[in-house]
Amino acid sequence: MSADLHRSIDAVWRAESPRIIAALMRLVRNLDQAEELAQDALVTALERWPASGLPDNPGAWLMAAAKNRALDQLRRERMLARKHAQIAQELDGLHEELHAAREAALEDDIGDDLLRLIFVACHPLLSQDAQVALTLRLLCGLSTDEIARAFLVPEATIAQRIVRAKRTLGEADVPFEVPRRDELPGRLSAVLGVVYLVFNEGYAATAGDDLMRPGLCAEALRLGRLLVGLVPDEPEVLGLLALMELQASRAAARTGATGEPVLLQDQDRSRWDHAAIERGLRALIQAERLAAAPGAYTLQAAIAACHARADSVETTDWGRIVSFYDALAALTPSPVIALNRAVAVSMHAGPAEALGLVDALADVPALRGYHLLPAVRGDLLQRLGRPQEARAAFLRAADLARNARERTLLLARADAASGG
Repeated sequence: MSADLHRSIDAVWRAESPRIIAALMRLVRNLDQAEELAQDALVTALERWPASGLPDNPGAWLMAAAKNRALDQLRRERMLARKHAQIAQELDGLHEELHAAREAALEDDIGDDLLRLIFVACHPLLSQDAQVALTLRLLCGLSTDEIARAFLVPEATIAQRIVRAKRTLGEADVPFEVPRRDELPGRLSAVLGVVYLVFNEGYAATAGDDLMRPGLCAEALRLGRLLVGLVPDEPEVLGLLALMELQASRAAARTGATGEPVLLQDQDRSRWDHAAIERGLRALIQAERLAAAPGAYTLQAAIAACHARADSVETTDWGRIVSFYDALAALTPSPVIALNRAVAVSMHAGPAEALGLVDALADVPALRGYHLLPAVRGDLLQRLGRPQEARAAFLRAADLARNARERTLLLARADAASGG
């Protein structure tokens, strides 16, 4: 199979699999079966398309193949318990239902296929961590490894979480239906978590040859804007949209001519997207006006706004950023927030004070495989004039990094630290 065809099939699958799986879920009412049937259709495509070429409408081809497999399975299962005439009547209805699931919008307020499915999958029977993990895997195309890295837990933990979530929904015979409008608020927090993690994976890819996955960033922004339209008075929805707009505004300046990462202090801020910054600041102002106290996404957006409003790293209000991290750590404490706060402290009060904060995180289990912990430590050591220790820290970070671009940058920093 040619590399171009493989990339095309991968792109089609990422775009179409959520809708295919959703249609199958409504029919077979079992997540494992729905995924298996969808994967069977993909395998058939991988077998046939290299010889026949990509169909004019590959998404429709995959949907039809999956539909036929589902109908065959239902026919076998129901043959034992139903009369032949009844089966024929039901299958006619199923053909129509499959087409409707693919082409028609359900009668609800959400108005977007993928966002609708995310609300469906974030079922209250599951813990929020399970809701987010299941949805990221099932509907957003993230691998189990990518989800595990986002949660800073072992891959096996996420795999077990997803298996248990599927089993819970299957045993409860949960109908995969759009929640009523009065049920949406109860699922909103998990939905925001899904969109946030999709954006993060797009903004800083866990693995691969590229620093960013722009398609994921664009999809997360699209979903964020839809959410604001759906619940315009929810401050954390606005806060998340503000955060994504402000972060995405730096995208063009984050890589050089050959795709190499460009650190924040070295970025050409004239290349930042000032229209996106304006959109983000407007959303942040709305979020702050609506909230009695800022939530986690709004606080992160406020940090991003400090960067957006500054002409340079030197003129950034690092003291204000530290105060926002203090509030964030009090609201949702995590080792990553503590590490980011240490970076802000280093810019506000100097690297010596920050190094102690970073070293205190060395034994935190969640950060043991997190490449940014030794990367930050290397930066602090370099600024403190301890080049050999800095080199060792950067080499450790490079060893842990899964993204090829980040690894190359860290190796270069290791060489520079020791005068190589």
